[in-house]
Amino acid sequence: MAELATTPQPPYYAVIFSSQRTADDNGYADMATRMLELAAKQPGFLGVESARDGLGITVSYWESLDAISAWKQNAKHQLAQRRGRDKWYSAFRVRVAKVERDYGV
Repeated sequence: MAELATTPQPPYYAVIFSSQRTADDNGYADMATRMLELAAKQPGFLGVESARDGLGITVSYWESLDAISAWKQNAKHQLAQRRGRDKWYSAFRVRVAKVERDYGV
């Protein structure tokens, strides 16, 4: 079972990536693993949560908008983005939100 990301007290930011996949899985799992490992090394990365059942949703958490921008500009991440657009995703949406409240059990 996947665990919930441990995040600090707000405010912080969430990047919400919603996607519909194509039937082409060639290389996808390896790239997803490498991107998670790379993101975890980026300054400002706080954690990630992901689920897929037809519709995929991945939420990554970041300390700042600058950290999100730096991740978006990472050359290896840009390569993965291009492959995703060209090969793995029939549709996707990226949303960036400021987390102002965080509570749970």
